[in-house]
Amino acid sequence: MTEMGMRIGIDLGGTKIEALAIDDRGTELARHRVDTPRDDYEATVKAIVALVHRIETETGKTGTVGAGIPGTISRITGLVKNANSTWLNGQPFHRDLIATLGREVRVANDANCLAVSEATDGAAAGVRFVYGVILGTGCGGGVALEGCVHDGPNGVAGEWGHNPLPWPKPEESPGPECYCGKKGCMEMWVSGTGIARDYKNVTGRARTTREIIADFAAGDLVAAETVERFEDRLARGLANVINILDPDVIVVGGGVSGVEHIYEALPKLLPKYVFGGEASTPVVKAKYGDSSGVRGAAWLWPNRRV
Repeated sequence: MTEMGMRIGIDLGGTKIEALAIDDRGTELARHRVDTPRDDYEATVKAIVALVHRIETETGKTGTVGAGIPGTISRITGLVKNANSTWLNGQPFHRDLIATLGREVRVANDANCLAVSEATDGAAAGVRFVYGVILGTGCGGGVALEGCVHDGPNGVAGEWGHNPLPWPKPEESPGPECYCGKKGCMEMWVSGTGIARDYKNVTGRARTTREIIADFAAGDLVAAETVERFEDRLARGLANVINILDPDVIVVGGGVSGVEHIYEALPKLLPKYVFGGEASTPVVKAKYGDSSGVRGAAWLWPNRRV
């Protein structure tokens, strides 16, 4: 096999693992996905290695490998921390991939990968300071600075999902308990899971987030009130991000990013909460949708140092 500038990205999610190969221009060369072996760390590593080998056999090329994970690698211990796929926590994931593949591997938080993807050739291409938001089963955030990951000495730059909901109303305090052990985290309010929980708490009826959004689109009043509460909480959380980081653009990915109404609502809501009453920060949908994370993982190997 020959190496011809191929980059392989891995997106390790709670339900699926996706692998993508792109060339230097970002053109897709191969793509495969498998179910994530939940709660089985060794099987998870083996599944990733098998995907890399499958792509390299299929293309006849070797490539660099980058992986996005729903957590981060501790600079102190070298082990995974903060992963909502909890079977990864405390494991030497980065070292195990390097040892098994026999080459260097770059690993980053999945939201950082989304930010890198969109800053490289997506909805924020060429923008200097990009804040990436994942609104899916959970809620993540990451930073791309000049197209490269900025994760900070603790590996948690951009992790707004585990800050508390700002300016909580009486009925929002102390908030639901999060898997991280604290209460009232943003993830509990503005994720797909949080939307469904809020709807059930108010109505007593269980509906999936997809069903709630469909009801909202059809004009259902109760669903509309749920979406209104979600958008207000989202605006409060993003106002905190703007107050601290003031990014050039906010790019939204994940399953909930498909709710088109949020891109109309946020420009109206953000000035209520951003310090000074002004908020000109563009909030845009990720160009590559669910593929942003895996593309960003591949772009962890750019032509400049990360």
